[in-house]
Amino acid sequence: MTVHTQNVTDYPNNNTWFLVWNFRENVPAEKVTAVFRRICALVINLNNSALDRFPDAKASCVLGIGHDAWLKLGLPQPLPRELKNFETIAGSKHAAISTKGDLHFHIRADEKSLAYDMTSVISAHMKEIADCAVEVQGFRYWDSRSILGFVDGTENPHGVGREFFAVIGEEEPAYKGGSYLFVQKYLHDLAAWKSLPVEEQEKVIGRSKENDIEMDDDVKPKNSHIALANVGDDFKVVRDNMPFGNVSSNEMGTYFICYASTFSTVEKMLTNMFIGNPPGNYDRILDFSTAKTGTLFFVPSLDMLDGFGG
Repeated sequence: MTVHTQNVTDYPNNNTWFLVWNFRENVPAEKVTAVFRRICALVINLNNSALDRFPDAKASCVLGIGHDAWLKLGLPQPLPRELKNFETIAGSKHAAISTKGDLHFHIRADEKSLAYDMTSVISAHMKEIADCAVEVQGFRYWDSRSILGFVDGTENPHGVGREFFAVIGEEEPAYKGGSYLFVQKYLHDLAAWKSLPVEEQEKVIGRSKENDIEMDDDVKPKNSHIALANVGDDFKVVRDNMPFGNVSSNEMGTYFICYASTFSTVEKMLTNMFIGNPPGNYDRILDFSTAKTGTLFFVPSLDMLDGFGG
């Protein structure tokens, strides 16, 4: 039987909204469940409608569910094998912190108006039962560069590899077609970053800034981002990172988001970055980029989401 996945393998779009919502404690459980069922049906409807009305807009909404929300909503048990509350990974200097998240919405569209409308209608329902803890509006910066000026996501798998690394297969039959979703909101110290000569910036990343060419292994620093964040060809994730920024408040950053068939791959990457490999040899990009959030969600298949909607 064919399993239909949510849109976890698409590429980053021109306009993106990221929303993290947390259920309010004083809302009756039956109301939370009722609105959640409505949300599941709404997400499916929004995706179908966008495809019919604007087939070339590359618009979609992906819904992820956190560990505590899964239990609160009485969703199937046993839970997805690696769904849990993310625990802080603390190194000697930097930490991948853990923050609460019940539902995550990843909304994409080439046309900003469409992304906004999808965000607005979802939020109108969610306000009945939850508070929005994170809202980030991402945008495409030149040729998929981060605000730091380097191309982001070069190591992403392509073709059939995207589904292989992002979507659960027969190894977890009850949740086939689902994905683990991990997100972090990073803020960058652009003043400190821009004070570095380009040659030093390239050593921090491990790639050339202009042409996005990876340094040879005998030249690439052992604490460069590329050296530590990539944990091998057999351990990849699908990243959909997007830059965001508020110039007046100087809140400029990157919303790190990845879909994976196994969360242990993500943990391996984060451990390398924050604790270091070997310990103490942490990712130098963290001297300029601070993780302000960190939350794990599970993205059920469309078939499962349809069942949740009743």
